[in-house]
Amino acid sequence: MRVTRVYRFSASHRLHTEQMTTEENRELYGKCNNPYGHGHDYVLHVSVRGNPRETTGRVVIPGDLDRFVQERVIGVYDHQDINSDVAGFRGVPTTENLAIDIERRLRSGWEEHFREIELDRIRIQETPRNTFELTRTS
Repeated sequence: MRVTRVYRFSASHRLHTEQMTTEENRELYGKCNNPYGHGHDYVLHVSVRGNPRETTGRVVIPGDLDRFVQERVIGVYDHQDINSDVAGFRGVPTTENLAIDIERRLRSGWEEHFREIELDRIRIQETPRNTFELTRTS
């Protein structure tokens, strides 16, 4: 069974890579290459997979997952500039790389907190037209 919890956070970024010229960056990233950056109100879906426990009838205790996501993701990203304020972020701060980084942060320490369930999927909605989904197969 899959259970999904939904979270929200706001963050800014500038899409720009030093490996390309100013013109190439502008052409590839368009308005997202604004030198002053821009922000999004992200909607994050975190899905876990497992079987309901016989004692509780739940796959995951929602409050436990909420605290873990708050500590590992929301507290790190909310109201931050991904380019400069998020320690350990790697690469151009595209939403693709954001999904990869969020998964990395959640997997770090996952086993100690959630032994009986798997992290199944990360889904991020950046805008009404842009949604990114990361699913790992075992």
